Amino acid sequence: MDFTKLEDFILEKMRQARMPALSIALICDGELIYKRGFGFRVLESYAPADENTIYGVGSITKSFTALAIVKLAEEGKVDFEKPVEDYLPLRLRAFNEPVRVKHLLYHASGIPSLGYAEAFIDGMFNLGEGWLPTKDSEDVLMFARDAESWAFTKPNERFFYSNSGYVMLGRIVSEVTRMKYEEYVKKHILEPLKMTRSHFHREEVEKDSNVAAGYLIDPQSRVHVRKPFPYGISSDGGLLSNVLDLARYLNFYINRGELEGARIVSKEAIESMEEGRVSVPWESFGDEKYGFGWIIHPNFLNERLIEHSGSVLIYTGFVGYIPDKRLGVAVLSNCAGYPLSNIGLYALALMLDRNPDEELDFVKFDRILQNLVGRYEGYKKSVAFDVKRNGDFLLMEMVSRNLRLSSILVPEKVEKDHVRCFTLQNFRKMDVEFFIEPNRVTMIYERYKLIKS
Repeated sequence: MDFTKLEDFILEKMRQARMPALSIALICDGELIYKRGFGFRVLESYAPADENTIYGVGSITKSFTALAIVKLAEEGKVDFEKPVEDYLPLRLRAFNEPVRVKHLLYHASGIPSLGYAEAFIDGMFNLGEGWLPTKDSEDVLMFARDAESWAFTKPNERFFYSNSGYVMLGRIVSEVTRMKYEEYVKKHILEPLKMTRSHFHREEVEKDSNVAAGYLIDPQSRVHVRKPFPYGISSDGGLLSNVLDLARYLNFYINRGELEGARIVSKEAIESMEEGRVSVPWESFGDEKYGFGWIIHPNFLNERLIEHSGSVLIYTGFVGYIPDKRLGVAVLSNCAGYPLSNIGLYALALMLDRNPDEELDFVKFDRILQNLVGRYEGYKKSVAFDVKRNGDFLLMEMVSRNLRLSSILVPEKVEKDHVRCFTLQNFRKMDVEFFIEPNRVTMIYERYKLIKS
């Protein structure tokens, strides 16, 4: 496999998103076929990133928590069907029906997100008015005491992603084993898989000399602002790791619960984790569902993909594997700004010998929309509009001597030679169209024809 195309894509996205560092590892049939770090793990000292660099993995941690629960279930210590309140000193019900362990595993408690992690991280990073200094899982359980009042459906009816639900699962691990969650995962998962540089505790991380600093990007100045890891999170997003350790972790799943003679759970247990249990509210390739700690894509380029992303704002990550092809990818970065899932999926497409530039819609649409950014001028420059990117949308600003009127453009039809968006004016829908030629882009908006300068 020629990795040039992948490297070009990574550098393109790092440049656009101003990502300081990124590390990636690819596996095929149990072998590590590519490993590399890009950029600087610490900007201030120009310390380079490599495949050994440690980053926070965010919600990728949830698969470790789910694996711990599945292992305990195989040992008869946890019952998926039992109410959560049988294990924890917490009444957890939705419309008077008990939330069961299985409901937490696939985010179907019926209780929408309590927002604890958002408030905690935003507060730690001074990003808003939220302030919730939850130092450990006990604090999160205290915060969740009134969760029943927040229920929207009965259990098992609808997907509501819940960080606090995975905190509860971590506490269940602690309650039934009489061990701290972090120590249980270390002893029964990390150590058997020889993930020797994957940690939960600050002291362990600080002993390592190859750790990426985490950064936010100031939205105004675009300057990188260094921030510390938010150590108050644990079983929902508190693991720090590196792509080589995560590659071993993926091989464990591909090998159906075993790696180099160390069996943690049965083949049947792995298959149960990969079973889609509830539909998720987004659609990437069709019929996506959430399993036990994993997102299941049955239709990724005609293959079944198992994956999860993670983010604590200053660190982001993605891991994914295609069990039938024995392929996997792990990607980590020390900044947000571009979805690492896109880079991981791009890599998997290449490993499947497919053309991601033509077959992955998010790649095509992103490049087409990026090509529309710029200034558009009317007849003899009589009027002008600026078009900018705003995530998946475009922002159109009319430029005049004393006024800048802006409108959000929502893409409705995206093709390589024609893009149709819509906006609202006085609560009325209005189309804005772009006609793309090799050396010219024309925008048609209301009464105006405008040419990109």
